[in-house]
Amino acid sequence: MPTKTTTTKSGSKTAAKTAKPAGQGLMRAVQPSAELAAVVGPGTMPRTEVTKKVWDYIKAKGLQDAKNRRMINADDKLKPIFGGKKQVSMFEMTKLVNGHLK
Repeated sequence: MPTKTTTTKSGSKTAAKTAKPAGQGLMRAVQPSAELAAVVGPGTMPRTEVTKKVWDYIKAKGLQDAKNRRMINADDKLKPIFGGKKQVSMFEMTKLVNGHLK
């Protein structure tokens, strides 16, 4: 993809950023595993939507640890996603959720 150059007020030239086509990166549609689909719903969706739905589920069920809000407590639906662990950090959760996406 060729980039266009633009001229600023000072007269210097800068390369304009080109937009990525839809369907790449975070907006690429992914398929959740059966375990993850029980939480976020079936069908393909962008990674951003998967993350949003997982957090909506966690907040609706009150699964954030009361003392350390960075920790997520697993219920019966999240335990298979979390590899059988009872509690994971929000950073580890992202890695574990990504393992359930195709």
